Amino acid sequence: MTQVRALQKIMALLFANSTAAVNSSDTRMAGCLLIGIPGLEHLHIWLSIPLSTMYVAALIGNGILICVILSQPSLHEPMYIFLSMLASTDVLLSTSTMPKTLANFWLGSSHISFNGCLTQMFFIHFLFVADSAVLLAMAFDRYVAICSPLRYATILTSTVIGKIAAATLTRSFIIMFPSIFLLKRLHYCRINIIEHTFCEHMGIARLSCSDISINVWYGLAAALLSTGLDIILIAVSYIHILLAVFHLPSQDAQSKALSTCGSHVCVILLFYVPALFSVFAYRFGGRRLPRYVHILLANLYVVIPPMLNPIIYGVRTKQILEGAKEMFSNLAKESK
Repeated sequence: MTQVRALQKIMALLFANSTAAVNSSDTRMAGCLLIGIPGLEHLHIWLSIPLSTMYVAALIGNGILICVILSQPSLHEPMYIFLSMLASTDVLLSTSTMPKTLANFWLGSSHISFNGCLTQMFFIHFLFVADSAVLLAMAFDRYVAICSPLRYATILTSTVIGKIAAATLTRSFIIMFPSIFLLKRLHYCRINIIEHTFCEHMGIARLSCSDISINVWYGLAAALLSTGLDIILIAVSYIHILLAVFHLPSQDAQSKALSTCGSHVCVILLFYVPALFSVFAYRFGGRRLPRYVHILLANLYVVIPPMLNPIIYGVRTKQILEGAKEMFSNLAKESK
């Protein structure tokens, strides 16, 4: 039944593409077909169970975390403001991919317009770059808190935090906006079938009949100059943090600082490793790994970090736990 439905969709797209070719020799007007995970079509329903569970857990966990931080004045500090920014970008990143993926797995809704595909691609990459910048801001926050604790309040003022947030959004927009025009300039004359669950820059570019070398190098440069630079700066920050931690006089202070940094490092690795593997494997992976491995990793990097971040940062942070108890206690009192 799944193969019959997929064949019907391909035939419909073929007809649309042939009509588009007659009219304008450009198949963009026919839209694109996201076929999901090639080779695992028979497991789409089963794969949707853990993906939907992780997505719902990410929405609930991050939603609660944001509400706790916003509702508790004691949590209106730089560390928790950055954490709420991370939770917000995580929710948006997951939401930019998962609803369409699950609709495809459950309902067979695999068609997407070309402009819709470009829009999804833009927001996925925009939010990924923004997420990376927030992780860098959190590393800077820990660096100032541990290496210059007496100057913490004067360095990370509300004005500085606002400028960091504005710079995060501006940088993400500047990096990703040109990719839309780089894709629109290409000529599309083939059947627009994307072997993925969502639209990516190179996935769209490879549908074209034009030379995409500019797209390849732009995508690589954007990844290195944004995410790559963030990784280097985060690593430098943590080298200084570790040096400062081991000079702390108290064992308890060292343990507390290492615990906070350890949580952050776990989230950083969960976020960057599968994402960068997906980016580079898609461009240079060749045939060494099955295609479905790349796509599974790409889907996991938009749901696993958002699901785990509230646990790692929220549950393990005493102030957030106390804030959550107070928030729910106030809600219980108001409902009576």
